[in-house]
Amino acid sequence: MNVTRLIYPLLAVALAAGLSSLPAEDAAGAKSTRPVEEWKKLLTPEEFNVLVQHGTERPFTSPLNKEKREGVFVCAADPTQVLFNSADKFESGTGWPSFTRPASANAVTEHSDIAYGMTRVEVRCAKTGLHLGHVFNDGPPPTGKRYCMNGVALKFIPKDGAPPKEEPSPAK
Repeated sequence: MNVTRLIYPLLAVALAAGLSSLPAEDAAGAKSTRPVEEWKKLLTPEEFNVLVQHGTERPFTSPLNKEKREGVFVCAADPTQVLFNSADKFESGTGWPSFTRPASANAVTEHSDIAYGMTRVEVRCAKTGLHLGHVFNDGPPPTGKRYCMNGVALKFIPKDGAPPKEEPSPAK
């Protein structure tokens, strides 16, 4: 019998119930830099769902999908951690911000994810240990990788420091 198939659902139920018996680990066993209850206070509900509970935001809902300015993408839970550069962002058509590579070799960590009956590679912030998204081998050159990230797990810092330009409202 596969023990992990029994443990993951039990841990997920414990987290969903708000039990604090797992203060430094999430349902996938990832070590985090803070207890779960502290993250709950620091993050928005959407950020907490994705970053701590390994949720996924709905596709095509992140404003970062349309972000085209030069700058860096940092961890929403720790804006001192640069994760991706705008030069490596591309339009994947998947509905989530996608990148060909992390900003540096120590920006993110990769972990096996066997949830939902499939094997994927999960991507976490190397500094906080929190969930960002997944990486796939179907990206463009030069890496052939697609780092498919939840926009809510990222914050964009433009190189020029300017706020995004308002898009004109469609005429009614």
